[in-house]
Amino acid sequence: MPATAARARNPGAAPLLSIGQVLARLTPEFGDLTPSKLRFLEEQGLVSPARTESGYRKFCAGDLDRLRLILSMQRDYYLPLKVIRSYLDDLDAGLSPTLPGGAVPGPTMLSAMRRFQRDELVREAGASAALMHDAVSASIIIPADYYSEDALQVLRALVELQRSGIEPRHLRGFRGAAERELGLIESALVPLSRRKDPSSRAKAADTAVEIAGQLEIIRSSLIRSALGRLTK
Repeated sequence: MPATAARARNPGAAPLLSIGQVLARLTPEFGDLTPSKLRFLEEQGLVSPARTESGYRKFCAGDLDRLRLILSMQRDYYLPLKVIRSYLDDLDAGLSPTLPGGAVPGPTMLSAMRRFQRDELVREAGASAALMHDAVSASIIIPADYYSEDALQVLRALVELQRSGIEPRHLRGFRGAAERELGLIESALVPLSRRKDPSSRAKAADTAVEIAGQLEIIRSSLIRSALGRLTK
C-alpha cells in the first residue's frame, strides 16, 4: 500500500519514517547499519516498507521493530538470514517458533535481548568478578562497554565449568581455534569481498554467518562423536 494511502486510511497512525530517519534511530544500537544493508534486507524479503508515489521507502513503527529484531538476531544469536526469515514467517503465521538453542524471544523478544554493563553481566551470570577478569584475560570474553546476551551465556557456561575444575585459562586454545575458523570464512568470502557494490558487502556479511553456522554443526558433531568413544 502506498505510504500516502496508508496515512489516509489511518490518520492517527505514527508518522512514517524515511531511510535516514530509520538509520538515525537504529545506528546508535547497530553501528554497522547502512542504507545498503536496509535495502538488502528488503531485497531478501525480511521487511517490506511502504512506498510513496515517487518511489521513496517509508517505514512504519512495525517495520522499525522488525528491523530491530532482525539486527538483534544477527548480532546476538549470529543467525543467517534464511533462519531469521523462517522464524519471521512462523511469527507472521501466528506461531510461537523457537530459535536454535531453544531461545523463545516471543512478542516481547526485543526486551529480552538486553545489553549489560560489566557489573550487570557478572551479577546476571552468577559469576564472581575474578571469573569475569579471568575470562577477559583468556580472550574468552572480549572487553566492551556493553555486553550482549551471548556474553551472558558464555559467562554462565564458565560458571558451570568452574564447578568441574575447568578455568578460563584452560580454554585459551578456543580463541585460537576461532581465529582459524575466521581465516576459513575470510578465504571463502574472497569472491564477494572483491566486489565493491553495497549489495555484495551485505551478502558477504550474511554468508559469513551462514558458514559459521555450518562450522558449528561440524564442531558439535565431532565433540559428540568423541564423547561417545569416551563413554564406551
